[in-house]
Amino acid sequence: MADLAYGAKILIARGLVKSYNGKRVVDGLDLDLGAGSVLGLLGPNGAGKTTTLRMLYGFNEPDAGEIRYDGKLLRDNRDELKGWIGVCTQHDTLDHDFTVEQNLRIYASYFRPPLPAENRRVAALPDTFGLAEFAKQPPRELSGGYQRRLMIARSIVQKPRVLFMDEPTTGLDPAARVDVWRLVSALRADGMAIVLTTHYMDEAERLSDAITVLARGKAVARGTPREILGEVLGEHVAVLDVADVDASALQMWAKARTGNPPARVLDEWQIPLTANQLAAFSEAFSHCRFTVRQPTLDDLFLRLAIESPRDPEEAR
Repeated sequence: MADLAYGAKILIARGLVKSYNGKRVVDGLDLDLGAGSVLGLLGPNGAGKTTTLRMLYGFNEPDAGEIRYDGKLLRDNRDELKGWIGVCTQHDTLDHDFTVEQNLRIYASYFRPPLPAENRRVAALPDTFGLAEFAKQPPRELSGGYQRRLMIARSIVQKPRVLFMDEPTTGLDPAARVDVWRLVSALRADGMAIVLTTHYMDEAERLSDAITVLARGKAVARGTPREILGEVLGEHVAVLDVADVDASALQMWAKARTGNPPARVLDEWQIPLTANQLAAFSEAFSHCRFTVRQPTLDDLFLRLAIESPRDPEEAR
């Protein structure tokens, strides 16, 4: 298969369905991914993100729907396409009994036919990912950030066209998170297509070219972060101190004018509003002190949590 032009569709999924114990975890989901781009897959816990990833990289078979890489069905061409796919899970799957270099070399040896120039590839990755000084050490002696670098390096040892990253920076300190962001940006600049799940909203906004937001297995919003926020939430968020407003009056107004209750975060009420709604809010609550800011993806998650509270069985 020839290299695809930047932006050309490398992955197309249509109508994906997956159920467990009679409950649909993914429900008729469509996804598209272009070469050299990052698709952020967002949603609350239980939204179906990890299940979707597992279907896309072939770990789980969908109950319905199809997945195509460059036009070829994954279910019919699994052996051919597996070399196209890299996976970096959220959990540590490194072998801590071996060195950094051995982790890369052993993983590379699993591919059949053998990877071309395998030795040179394995030798180059520690330099590329800033791991050269740790090449002879076991991963357990590395910090969490450097272990994550090794996980990413291992996931691209065969030069995949598509990389799946499931919450790649969970548990990392801010500096280590930024290091991972740099690695992701470099991989995208090199033409790799990436599907990223994350609960960090700043991460999604910085890294994603497009975002699909999931709730209960369905796509509830698509587009750039700005497009999604404008479409779902509006242009503004009004923020009031809990002590400055009558809660029942605020809830009744918000439900009647926006269709959604306000979100309470500690000692604040937060209400996403369109420009027209903000004008009406200012008039209705002119006796209250409030501030106005732009919406963020955190506000979107709060909205989803209010609209789609998790079933206790799903949480378990």
